[in-house]
Amino acid sequence: MLVQHVFPEFSSPVGHLRAKAAWVAGQYAHINFSDPNNFLKALHSVVAGMRDPELPVRVDSVFALRSFVEACRDLNEIRPILPQLLDEFFKLMNEVENEDLVFTLETIVDKFGEEMAPYALGLCQNLAAAFWRCMNTAEADEDADDPGALAAVGCLRAISTILESVSRLPHLFVQVEPTLLPIMRRMLTTDGQEVFEEVLEIVSYMTFFSPTISLDMWSLWPLMMEALADWAIDFFPNILVPLDNYISRGTAHFLSCKEPDYQQSLWNMISSILADRNMEDGDIEPAPKLIQVLFQNCRGQVDQWVEPYIRITFERLRRAEKSYLKCLLVQVIADALYYNAALTLNILQKLGVAADLFNLWFQMLQEVKKSGVRVHFKREHDKKVCCLGLTSLLTLPAGQLPAEALGRVFRATLDLLVAYKEQVAAAAKEEEAEDDDDMDGFQTDDEDDGSDKEMGVDAEDGDEADSLKFQKLAAQAKCFRPSDEFDDDSDEDFSDDEELQSPIDEVDPFILFVDAVKAMQASDPPRFQSLTQTLDFHYQALANGVAQHAELRRAEIEKEKMEKAAAATVL
Repeated sequence: MLVQHVFPEFSSPVGHLRAKAAWVAGQYAHINFSDPNNFLKALHSVVAGMRDPELPVRVDSVFALRSFVEACRDLNEIRPILPQLLDEFFKLMNEVENEDLVFTLETIVDKFGEEMAPYALGLCQNLAAAFWRCMNTAEADEDADDPGALAAVGCLRAISTILESVSRLPHLFVQVEPTLLPIMRRMLTTDGQEVFEEVLEIVSYMTFFSPTISLDMWSLWPLMMEALADWAIDFFPNILVPLDNYISRGTAHFLSCKEPDYQQSLWNMISSILADRNMEDGDIEPAPKLIQVLFQNCRGQVDQWVEPYIRITFERLRRAEKSYLKCLLVQVIADALYYNAALTLNILQKLGVAADLFNLWFQMLQEVKKSGVRVHFKREHDKKVCCLGLTSLLTLPAGQLPAEALGRVFRATLDLLVAYKEQVAAAAKEEEAEDDDDMDGFQTDDEDDGSDKEMGVDAEDGDEADSLKFQKLAAQAKCFRPSDEFDDDSDEDFSDDEELQSPIDEVDPFILFVDAVKAMQASDPPRFQSLTQTLDFHYQALANGVAQHAELRRAEIEKEKMEKAAAATVL
C-alpha cells in the first residue's frame, strides 16, 4: 500500500498531498518492512520533505521523522545526514513554534546519546533562542493554551535531554553554561512559574555534572530560596536536588562564603518550614533531608549548627504524624550522632530530650506489622543511617553512655545490621534474578502477603530513580496517591538515588560497628566484658555473625580497590 499509494505522492505537485504522504509514512514507520529498502526510501523521502518549499510539508515531515528515528534499528542510516537534519530543524524552529517539533529533536538526542556532543553547544544555543521567542509569543498572547507556551516547555525539556545525553562529558557543561544562565536566572523568579520544574531540572544537571559549580551558578541559590519562601513550596522536592548539589559538590564555598551567607540562608529556610504549623507532614520532607546533607557533607565543620538543627528537628518530631517524616527526623539525629556523637548527646541531654528521643527511636525500630514487615526505617538507606548513628554512640566513654544504655544501643544496632544485611542480599538477588519492574515502586505494604520478608518490600528502592528525571516524575506521581498510608510507604528515598551520592556511601556499617567494638575492648576491657556478659545466646550469635560479615566486607572492599587501581593503570 505504501509503495503503490503513498510513495508516489511524495512527488505530487500538490503540497497538501506531499504533506499527507509524510504523515501517513510516519504512521507506518514501526511496521516490519518485508523489503528494508522501502523503509529507507520512506525515511529519505521524509528527510527530503524537510526542505520542501511548502511549510506544512516541512512540518509534517518533521513529525513523521520522529517515528522513523524511533523505529530505526541501524543508526548508520541517519548518522551521515545528522548535521543536515539539525540544520533543517532549526530553520523550521525559526518559522514555527510547536512542541511536537521539539519532541522529534528529543527523540534524536535520546537515540544518539553522547554522539550529540559535537552538536550540544549549538543545540542548546538554538533551543535557548527558540525558548525566548516562544516566551515572547506566550507573553503577548494571554491564551492559556497558546502553542508558544507549550513549545517553550518543550525547549527546556529538550535542553535537559541534551544535558543528560552528555552527562559524562563535563567540559561541555562549562561551554553551555553562559547560554543557559539567562534562562535559569529569569525563570527561577515569578516569571518562570509555568516552567519552574523544567528549569530546576536544568539547574540540577548543571550543578551535578559540571566540573565545578561556578560563582555564576551559585548566584541562583538566593533565587531558589526566595521562590521557596514566597510561592514555590510545592516545588520543594525539585529544589532539594540542586541544593544538595551545591552543598555536596561545592562544600568549601558553601562553608566559607559570607556574602551571601549560605549556611544562614539554609537555616532560615529550614527552620521556617519546620516551625510552620500550617504545613502538612508530606510538604516538608525535603527539609530533614537537607539537614542530613549538611551533616554528612560538612562533618566536623558546622558544630555551631548542630544544636539549632537538633532543637528544631525534635520540636517538629513531637508534632509529626506520618511515619516517613518521623523516620526522616530521627535520621537527622542519627546523622548528628555520626557527625559528632559526644556533642550531639550532650545537646540532647542539655535540651532534656535524650530519654524521650531514644525511647521513641527504639520503639520505632521494634514496631512491625502482622506480616513481620517493619513499620519504620524500611529502606536500606534508613537502616544504614540509623546503624551509623547508633554505632557512633558505642565509641563514647562510660561516663557519657552508662552500661544499661550501652547494652540497649548494642542490641538495637545488631538487630538493625542483620536486617540491613538481609535487605541488601535480597535486593542483590532480585536484581540478579529479573529486570527491575518500575511498577514495583508503587506497591504498598497492604498489598504484601504474610510470606513477604521485611527486606523484600523496598528492595527496589535503590533503583527506583535511575535519573533526576525519574525522580521528578516519581514526585509528581506521589501527588495522585489515594491514601496517607500509600504515600508514607511508597515515598521515594532520594539518598538511594545513584545520581545523588552521599559521603556515607563509602562507609560500611559492619566494619564501622566491629571497629567500634574493638576500640571499646582495647580502651576499656572491663566495660567490654560486662557488655558481653549481659548478652544472651541470640545476641552473641548475631554479634559473631556480624563480625564474620565485617571481615568478608573488608576483603570485598579491598578487592574492589585493587580492581579499580588495575583498571586505572590500564587506562
